[in-house]
Amino acid sequence: MRNIKMRKSTFLLSSLSLLVAASVALPAVSAEKEIATVVKVTGENWFTRMGQGVEAFGAETDGVKARQVGPAKADAAQQVAIIQDLIAQGVDAITVVPMDPSALEGVFRRAMQRGIVITTHEADNVQNTMVDMEAFDNFEFGANFNQKLAECMGHQGQWTSFVGSLGSLTHVQWADGGAQYAEQYPEMELVSPKNESFNDANRAYEQAKEILRSYPDIKGFQGGSAIDVIGIGRAVEEAGLIGKVCVVGLGLPQDTGPYLESGAVQYISFWDPKDAGMVMNILTNMTLNGEEIKSGMDLGVPGYNDIQVTQGPGEGIIVRGQAWVDVDVSNYKDYPF
Repeated sequence: MRNIKMRKSTFLLSSLSLLVAASVALPAVSAEKEIATVVKVTGENWFTRMGQGVEAFGAETDGVKARQVGPAKADAAQQVAIIQDLIAQGVDAITVVPMDPSALEGVFRRAMQRGIVITTHEADNVQNTMVDMEAFDNFEFGANFNQKLAECMGHQGQWTSFVGSLGSLTHVQWADGGAQYAEQYPEMELVSPKNESFNDANRAYEQAKEILRSYPDIKGFQGGSAIDVIGIGRAVEEAGLIGKVCVVGLGLPQDTGPYLESGAVQYISFWDPKDAGMVMNILTNMTLNGEEIKSGMDLGVPGYNDIQVTQGPGEGIIVRGQAWVDVDVSNYKDYPF
């Protein structure tokens, strides 16, 4: 009897060992890292193009799942809700283009306290980030806009500026950079500065119409959001002011092309959102891997071949490229996006 009991015990232990081994082997544990990119708004061509860069990074990088999400409306509160959901999902890293950087500080802090890497773009004042990526110096970019605008205006007359929102840090920096540049021309008068379009071309159009009514002698508009020049250009066309009012600002070539062709918009400048999406994820992955990010590095993406790294306002760093491009009617077709 004792031998029978021992054989039964041995059989049960062996069976248990096999079951444990099988149970360990069945749920394949993945070492894949997940990086989620949160943009200002889904559906705008700028961020659709950025999503192509995020997707390309994921396709080219082993062991990383990269995806892009964003609210249906450009709204900081909706971005907060999306980031909170990503924290709950336990993603490894979140890279964000904030609508209002200051409104996201709290949720960024919570994410980092849970070990989630935070990377930002267009937000060089954020304290709670590990890396902020800027395509260039933002005040210089704004001054470049105004240089083009001043030349078109003959360095005299009233002009105004647009921003996506007063919370959109880079847009405000561009407007301020433009205003500082214009100070050297005493006959240029800034009126009604920093009109908020909230990344809505129809709102920019309505704002521009109101400004044209309020300031019938106005000669220049400097746009901030990627769709401001579309709305402003439409208002200029409808008012019959082509050749009398100058329009410059951020934009994508194919979106702005019809207004460049008509003369309602004179110049746009931009950085390729696809490249920015790629670079944000490259930097995020480097941070996840514990790799050092330093000045002079070549990230393998045009405009980011000699990055400059400085200390941010918090414990993180700011990485700047040299990625802006100037476009007018003569060369916008060279950029098929």
